[in-house]
Amino acid sequence: MKTILITGCSSGFGLDIARHFLDRGWQVVATMRTPRADLLPPGERLRVLALDVTDPLSIHRAVEAAGPIDVLVNNAGIGAAAPFECMSMASAHEVFETNTFGTMAVTQAILPQFRQRGAGVVINVTSSVTFKALPLLSVYRASKAAVNAFTESLAAEVEPFGVRVRLVLPGRAPETRFGENARSHMAGLDHQAYAELVKSVFASFGESGPVTYSQDVAQAVWRAATDPDSPMHLPAGEDAEAWAAERP
Repeated sequence: MKTILITGCSSGFGLDIARHFLDRGWQVVATMRTPRADLLPPGERLRVLALDVTDPLSIHRAVEAAGPIDVLVNNAGIGAAAPFECMSMASAHEVFETNTFGTMAVTQAILPQFRQRGAGVVINVTSSVTFKALPLLSVYRASKAAVNAFTESLAAEVEPFGVRVRLVLPGRAPETRFGENARSHMAGLDHQAYAELVKSVFASFGESGPVTYSQDVAQAVWRAATDPDSPMHLPAGEDAEAWAAERP
């Protein structure tokens, strides 16, 4: 029976990824900053562990408690929306600490066991906003684009050891708490100079059209975890697939 460790399982994509793998008979280590036992059905194949991806001691404890795993999913992340002029550098650092350096730190903690075993899969969940330049998301997009570049180079480093590394790139997911979680990193949305831009961007969010659902992401992660021939980049969601197809 294979084991998967997933970060950021308190809601949204992480929670549905955990459910998806539990439903298919895997052992799941669901991690979150504040563990909640009521989010997933209890059972022998589920462990819920505390993990703050910005805290080295928390990472060490979680990896030690998890023991051997077969697949790591770096899903934990935070959003941010602001004209860059209005974004505090403290907020920018926090976004990168979670989205970029948190992903790197957890990956680094897991890699030795994968290399020594000659097997393992690392799946990094980033965003389809890296396919297209969007206003108000410069810092968030940069943090995810950095993970894309990191992932591509890491894949080349560890492939000789039998370790696979993949990217899952979701689109916009209104059903999740992403917008709510990004509120603490929103700034300048009422700035007079950017008023028309902000109005236009938020109006576009309300337009009907294809979006991403958590189950789309769970299915993409499943493919990345179980299909050795899966591509490096796996867009997740109808909108993400459309954006990926538009890339030159």
